[in-house]
Amino acid sequence: MHRFSILETRIHDSFVEAVYTGLSSRPRSLPPRYFYDADGTRLFDLICELPEYYVARTEMTILRRHAHEFPTASTVIEFGGGTGAKTRLLFDAFFRTRERMTYVPVDISKTALFESAGPLLETYPRLRVHAIQAEFDRACELIPGEPSLVLFLGSNIGNFSHEESVRFLSALRGHQVLVGFDMQKDPSILRAAYNDDQGVTARFNLNVLARINRELGGTFDLGAWEHLSFYNQCESRIEMHLVSKRAHEVHIGSIGHTFAFDAGEHLHTENSYKFSREQIRRIARDSGLNVARIWTDEREWFSLALLS
Repeated sequence: MHRFSILETRIHDSFVEAVYTGLSSRPRSLPPRYFYDADGTRLFDLICELPEYYVARTEMTILRRHAHEFPTASTVIEFGGGTGAKTRLLFDAFFRTRERMTYVPVDISKTALFESAGPLLETYPRLRVHAIQAEFDRACELIPGEPSLVLFLGSNIGNFSHEESVRFLSALRGHQVLVGFDMQKDPSILRAAYNDDQGVTARFNLNVLARINRELGGTFDLGAWEHLSFYNQCESRIEMHLVSKRAHEVHIGSIGHTFAFDAGEHLHTENSYKFSREQIRRIARDSGLNVARIWTDEREWFSLALLS
């Protein structure tokens, strides 16, 4: 794989710090980026195939219809590319006008980077892949400085607060950035998307505790927790929590600390904000960027915005 390289950063230390900080705070929380180890990535791929989860299907429809309209660049940087299915769709269009390209995928999961890079390199012989395993804020310091096309697809930006979105996008000024925004819609559709009948989202949510057990020597009993997801109308966001079924203690070896949980206590694991067009424009403006164009589906359930 002479056309492939990977830069790894110290994810483990960041994980330890985030877990200690999140479990020591009140209310307790864990960052959603730690869902995505190898198991979490596979579970999220299953979520994307669920009938209730409209996000992936709707975005793919937009990409198929409009990929030829997106700008191209000699370097394409992608934050959180997952399996690479959307990337391949875009590259089919980009290589019609580009002789060669360099692809810089950024992901917290090394497994996801390797599993997505192999098929891409086989499909596109004129492609080079320089992968970065890092958290997104750290990766902004490591990506190439020349003007590039940056992809931030899915509903990844929905995990950020407004302030976090502005901080992240501000670091990308000088590039063209194609961002996926999950739009505001009937709350019943949103609730169903995060509470699927097969329980895959619940397993995905619980995986963050399983990961702490595997990697940090935790003693979480997954049976002592249940998945909770609801739409927070005031904040225009889906919230995911894990709720303790009983009072119990959890020891985490890498931290050297025992945490006591009360019955009914919440552990907040994810926010997924939903947007209006005005909110998209405000995020761009506050980041020092302009909204060059917005592509959406017929129902306006999902939008891709080109910021420059």
